[in-house]
Amino acid sequence: MIDLLSDPAVWASFLTLTLLEIVLGVDNVIFISIAASKLPKEKRAVARFYGLMGALVLRIALLFSITWIIGLTAPAFTIFSWVVSWRDIILIAGGLFLIYKASTEIFDEVEGEDLHTTPERVVGATLLSVVVQIMILDLVFSFDSVITAVGIADHLEVMIAAVVIAIIVMMVAATPIANFVENHPSTKMLALAFLVMVGMALVADGFQAHVERGFIYAAMVFAGAVEGLNLLRQRKRRQQAEKVG
Repeated sequence: MIDLLSDPAVWASFLTLTLLEIVLGVDNVIFISIAASKLPKEKRAVARFYGLMGALVLRIALLFSITWIIGLTAPAFTIFSWVVSWRDIILIAGGLFLIYKASTEIFDEVEGEDLHTTPERVVGATLLSVVVQIMILDLVFSFDSVITAVGIADHLEVMIAAVVIAIIVMMVAATPIANFVENHPSTKMLALAFLVMVGMALVADGFQAHVERGFIYAAMVFAGAVEGLNLLRQRKRRQQAEKVG
């Protein structure tokens, strides 16, 4: 352990991996925030906590199963010239699930139904159902995260430390992000569109047509900046209207 702490290369891989894990966790946090928004306010924080703890447990469990992970990337069967692995199947299934969940949420927003107060929503959106949805996506995102960790760091201790710190950062950020998205409907629509893009990227990865996440994040940052300017303009106009009134 002392040798690891005194090795600059280990620290470099640790810092790099921690940053990447945080970046890769952004879409996870957004999904958790939107999924938890279906619950009564007093249960949302609990759902976010369980969701992120589930992500932490899954990531660490998968890190201890590196041999199994490597086996999942090996060819499982072939369809014509397409060599399919279990990793491909997980990514495609997870991507389709994410597209479905985000698209149905977009539909609800466009229709303008107040599903937070309808009996169907109250019955359907139990804490357990939301946590199960979060755990399903956690599995897909964790799989991607662990593959990244294995590719960057050589020591299991470094991987686990980076994952733990990244999850702690996400736990701190989850509530402010959830509150902001909930209080600004236009940003919620933007976040849902982002999740659709991520789902499509996961499906494309499953079909071995890799889409660079950097392009998706760059598009999201640009769209977020434009939305931020719109929110700033709206706030200025409200302030001016209040002064006139």
